[in-house]
Amino acid sequence: MNFEQLVGEQLKTMDKLLYLQSEIERCQTIKNELDELQDIAKVRSIQEEITQKKIELSHIQKMFEEQTEEVIRSYEKQKFETVS
Repeated sequence: MNFEQLVGEQLKTMDKLLYLQSEIERCQTIKNELDELQDIAKVRSIQEEITQKKIELSHIQKMFEEQTEEVIRSYEKQKFETVS
C-alpha cells in the first residue's frame, strides 16, 4: 500500500472510531435515562405503599377510637351498676 491508501484507510478507521464513540455516548445516555426511570418507578411504588399504609393507619386509628369509646361506655355502665 502506498501512503495515500494508508492515510485513506486510517481516515476510514478514524470515522469508525468516532461513530462508535458517539454510539457509546448515546447508549450511555439511554442507560442513564433508564436508570432514572427505574428510580422513578421505585419512588412511585414506595409512594403508593406509603399512601396505602396511611389509609390503613387511618382505619386503625378510627377502630382504636371506637374501641376506646366502647371501653369508656362499658366502664361507666359497670360503675353505674356497681353503685346502684
